[in-house]
Amino acid sequence: MEATNNAEQNKLQLDESELAHLKKQTGIEDVDELTKHVQDVVRRAHEVFGYKYLTSTLFLKSKLARLPVYKHVLEVGKTRKDALFLDLGCGLGHDTRRAASDGYPVQNLIASDLYPEFWTLGHELFKSTPESFPVPFIPGDAFNNDFIPDRKPFMENPNTPRPSMDSLVSSKSLAGLQGHLSFIHASALFHLFREEPQRQLAKKFASLLSPVPGSVIFGLHRGSPEPREKTNHRGETIFCHSPESFKRVWTGGEGEEGVFPPGSVEVEVVPFQIDRLGEEYYLLVWSVKRI
Repeated sequence: MEATNNAEQNKLQLDESELAHLKKQTGIEDVDELTKHVQDVVRRAHEVFGYKYLTSTLFLKSKLARLPVYKHVLEVGKTRKDALFLDLGCGLGHDTRRAASDGYPVQNLIASDLYPEFWTLGHELFKSTPESFPVPFIPGDAFNNDFIPDRKPFMENPNTPRPSMDSLVSSKSLAGLQGHLSFIHASALFHLFREEPQRQLAKKFASLLSPVPGSVIFGLHRGSPEPREKTNHRGETIFCHSPESFKRVWTGGEGEEGVFPPGSVEVEVVPFQIDRLGEEYYLLVWSVKRI
């Protein structure tokens, strides 16, 4: 039986718990049928944009479960009624659904991605509808000032009220959330860009974060033992931070100004290496917590 289970999991490169979660989400128990269903959706998602992790179905492996600060996120989300959680760069919404499945209140979840087609395909993949999984989705470009206006991090609670979910969707912008978000999950996102755009992105995210202690921006992405530029599989030049250089983005140091004022955040950046499909990945697991 163990050999059979391993063979089933390997078709989708999932461990036992990940496969069980996917079966529960889709309602498809037969692994061959499930694999065919996933591959069909992935093919269409790859036509929207050719992320490498789509072709290898790595997006089905929950990133949230691998992040140490996620336990804190769940604890606060379950006990504080106003703790808004934004899954930014959500793709097909696998981690958004994982958070809901793990008990994060659905009414406090928000999802966003550059490509709205991914969210639609996510409903197909997970056999859900906007009614059965009523998380508001707000598409947009995080670099666009209409989507996230430039402003410094909030050091006091914003004067504006928390926006309603309906108003957020109709506004087609995250501006109303600035200073209101308790948690921002942003995995597999920073490593898509060069160094300066990554700093711009960090500033945008910082403007969204609530000043309440314990509020967190967190995620994981590719890095390098030493900061360097490299060329990705699409021929684009990207920047890979080291643990030290990525920490400096947020806190400053060595002549750099940090995104947050000194002493206002606690930053943890932990490197680890994994092997996927014969290729070695150097990853950074990180969190930026208000103190």
